[in-house]
Amino acid sequence: MFVKKLMSSFLLVGCIAASNVALSDEWSFEIEPYAMGSTIDGDSSMGRATDTELEVNFDTILENLDLAGMIHAEAFHESGWGMAIDYGFMELSKDGSGPRGGFADLELRQGVLQLEAIYRNNLGEATLDYLGGVRWWDNDIDLTTDLVNGPGQTTKINEDWFDVFMGARWKAPINEKLKYMIRGDLGGLGLEADFTASLAAGVLYSFNEDWVLDVQYKATMVDYEDGTKGQVGYFAYDTVTHGPILGIIYNFEN
Repeated sequence: MFVKKLMSSFLLVGCIAASNVALSDEWSFEIEPYAMGSTIDGDSSMGRATDTELEVNFDTILENLDLAGMIHAEAFHESGWGMAIDYGFMELSKDGSGPRGGFADLELRQGVLQLEAIYRNNLGEATLDYLGGVRWWDNDIDLTTDLVNGPGQTTKINEDWFDVFMGARWKAPINEKLKYMIRGDLGGLGLEADFTASLAAGVLYSFNEDWVLDVQYKATMVDYEDGTKGQVGYFAYDTVTHGPILGIIYNFEN
């Protein structure tokens, strides 16, 4: 119920802001497909299997990757108000057999959708953006085992939740072609996750007014728990997903 009220409020604020600036045509846009060399560190719990250490490096992800997609988009009005959306997901699968027979089949999907409202302050050639929004996590895990001396078992975890966050982003020029960027946010507050945060830093290289190369390093943290520890249906996810990002930004105006 809280999540539905939160999303309704966020959409209402967005509609009011959009109506206030809709009379003007001074909008600028950017869209950025990107790739991230992800590594996941932390621990996870599923049912009675608690505090299982997670160390999934980029090589392991790449070896077992089935599908992935990442995209970021922003829209800014001349008033300083704007909005952004970011979505990334990856689907992994791995199967294998034991030395005495039997097999295990694991399928994992992690998706993160981020919606932001932004207010921009122009400080000379630099910009300071105030951010506020929601981040939606979607984790699906299917584990199937077939033992030689026992019955097979299938464990399915389908967990999704919303976190609210607030943050800021700073961009400033290094020279005519190069800018640096620092971004951070904090959230969670026990509304669904106990804690969530993200931190990113990088550089932007402008080929021209339309095309920009984005190189950064980003880390996103979450501490989430649902259910009773040690019982069937319990799920906990306390991780940091981090790695380098390489993207290409296309800027345009209406």
